[in-house]
Amino acid sequence: MKQYNVGIIGATGMVGQRFATLLADHPWFKVKVLAASPRSAGQTYEQAAGSRWKMTVPMPEAMKDMILMDASADIEKIASMVDFCFCAVDMKKDEIKALEEAYAKAECPIVSNNSAHRFTPDVPMVVPEINPDHIEIIKAQRERLGTKRGFIAVKSNCSIQSYVPALHPLRKFGLTKVLACTYQAISGAGKNFETWPEMVDNLIPYIGGEEEKSEQEPLKVWGEIKGNEIVKAQSPQITTQCLRVPVSDGHTAAVFVSFENKPSKEEILQLWKDFKGVPQELELPSAPKQFIHYFEENDRPQAKLDRGLEGGMAVSTGRLREDTQYDYKFVCLSHNTLRGAAGGGVLLAELLAAKGYFD
Repeated sequence: MKQYNVGIIGATGMVGQRFATLLADHPWFKVKVLAASPRSAGQTYEQAAGSRWKMTVPMPEAMKDMILMDASADIEKIASMVDFCFCAVDMKKDEIKALEEAYAKAECPIVSNNSAHRFTPDVPMVVPEINPDHIEIIKAQRERLGTKRGFIAVKSNCSIQSYVPALHPLRKFGLTKVLACTYQAISGAGKNFETWPEMVDNLIPYIGGEEEKSEQEPLKVWGEIKGNEIVKAQSPQITTQCLRVPVSDGHTAAVFVSFENKPSKEEILQLWKDFKGVPQELELPSAPKQFIHYFEENDRPQAKLDRGLEGGMAVSTGRLREDTQYDYKFVCLSHNTLRGAAGGGVLLAELLAAKGYFD
């Protein structure tokens, strides 16, 4: 595979740091640019992020002395240095939309971790194993933006990546209703226990905007391209509750589902076991070999034990059983800053690279 020069926009934040660790030894992508806010620009990565480094692994040696560029003021210069950029900035939504579009119009493709463009009709929101075909909307987006190379592609919210992969192969039975209660790690808020001591021995039953995202984003992921836009699926009906829990990493979901044609437990387990997507077929570097793992033990999956499965890129399921109100209930788990954030972004970029969208 061709080698690509890449940038990380928003490199000092938690997801930006995760991008840095994932890309340090990536076989296809070489980090050439790190960019952040004006207050960090001009400093080395170590100076700007060293005291706020939240990863459990050290800052990549090759990036420590890289001088941070200004994510907003240096767009043209950054675009001239890279083949594409990952974006994980912490700004207001309208500012993010404008920034990412400015990069795209400067002919720098953007693979975004941000939510700002998730419901822009011609921006693909991709879970690579589930809706890889949505990247075909990029042609229409380029026509709207007036670009040849530039575009924006986004990954979905971290919470839905725990349970939507488990639901996806079951859609053949006619999913009608889904109830998902998510128990979300503090790293999803860009925090750890040192910076958020209030979360020790605590649970907060509200995460701003999360329930709306969790109910609506799966419908776009399951939607279809019609003309110059992605039209959301009409079913299933999804309702969610999202809670912040005292866990460092790993989003857990308790899921309840009903079907038009109720499958057997054995059929569900076989579908999960056999589920492969384009990333597995193409053997993309970040793709898990087994996308969905099922645990027979009653007390699994557990965040502490299972979030790192297959480099944090696999989804874990367990406790599948019949329910008195719905047809079935089960538990899901994914690593929120790997599969759910930066790792999902890297996998999306690998898909785009394999399909020639950065050439």
